[in-house]
Amino acid sequence: MPRARSQQVSLSDTPYYHCISRCVRRAFLCGEDSVTGKSFEHRRGWIEARILFLSQIFSIDICAYAVMSNHLHLVLHVDDKQAKNWSTHEVLRRWHSLHKGTLFTQQFARGEAMPEYAIELAESSAENYRSRLSDISWFMRELNEPIARQANREDECTGRFWEGRFKSQTLLDEASVLACMAYVDLNPIRANIAPTPETSDFTSIKMRVKSAKKGTQPKALHPFIGNERNEKSEGILFKLTDYLELVDMTGRIARQDKRGAIDLSLTPILQRLGISSDNWLTIAIQFEQNTHGVVGQEHSITRYKNAQPRSRPNKRCCRLLA
Repeated sequence: MPRARSQQVSLSDTPYYHCISRCVRRAFLCGEDSVTGKSFEHRRGWIEARILFLSQIFSIDICAYAVMSNHLHLVLHVDDKQAKNWSTHEVLRRWHSLHKGTLFTQQFARGEAMPEYAIELAESSAENYRSRLSDISWFMRELNEPIARQANREDECTGRFWEGRFKSQTLLDEASVLACMAYVDLNPIRANIAPTPETSDFTSIKMRVKSAKKGTQPKALHPFIGNERNEKSEGILFKLTDYLELVDMTGRIARQDKRGAIDLSLTPILQRLGISSDNWLTIAIQFEQNTHGVVGQEHSITRYKNAQPRSRPNKRCCRLLA
C-alpha cells in the first residue's frame, strides 16, 4: 500500500526528490501518436513553460527535468527556509499569481484598511499558503492539473489524464542526486528522440548547455556552485563543467551501447562520488529499474533508517552501487 506523502518527504533528511508523472490514457502528452498520426509535440512547450513558471512561484528549485512522450521527470530541491523568510505580502503575491485567494487576502495584498479580525484571517490564510508553496505535492498539483485541463479541452473529452499519484523518490546524498539528474537529462537519448544532450528539446540539460555557452547558468534552474561549500550560496556542490562532461560521456556510451568505451573513472565528479564507471552507467542509464523509494549510498541509507525507525524494515530503501 502506498505511503502518505507526509511520510515520504522528510526535509530533515534531504531536500532532494525525484518526481515522475505518467499519462493514464493511450493518448500521448507530447510527440506523435503512431496509431492516429496526430501530433502532440506542441504540448511539450506547455509543460516546460509551466515548470519554469512554478519555479519562480514556489520555494522549490528545479535541478533537472525532461518532458517525454507520455511522462515527465523532475528532480526537485525544496528550499523551505526561503519560504519561512517571506513576508506575508510576498506569500500572498506569489499565491495570487496561481489562485484568487480570499476576499480578505486580496484586500490585505492591496494594503486596504481592514478590521482586526479580517487581518487575522488573511494572515492565517497566508500561513497556509506559505506551507503549500514549499510542498512537493502542491507543486505537482499546480503543474499537472492545468496541463490535464488544457489537454482535455484540446482533445474534446473529459476524465482522468494523469495517473492518480505521481511517483516520488527520496534522494539522500550527492551521489543519488547526480545520478538521478543524469538519468533524467539522458531520457531523450535513451528513447532515441535526440542524438545529443544539447539537442534534447524541453530538457534541463539543453537549457544548461545554452546558458553555459554564454558563460552563465539559467536562473530558472538550481545552480551548480562548485566544489567548495559557501554558506551564502545555495546550489549543487559540483562544477557545472564537470557535470556537463559527465552527462555527455554517459550519453555517448548509452548510444553506442559500448560500456567502458570511455573511461569515466577519470572524470573528477565520479572520483568525488566514489563510484566506478561501470556502476555509474548501471545507475545513470537504468535509474528507475535499479532504485526504489529511497535512494542513497550505504552510509546515507543507514543514517536515514536510524532517523526514521519503522515497525518493519523499509524494503524501499535502495543503495547506490559503490
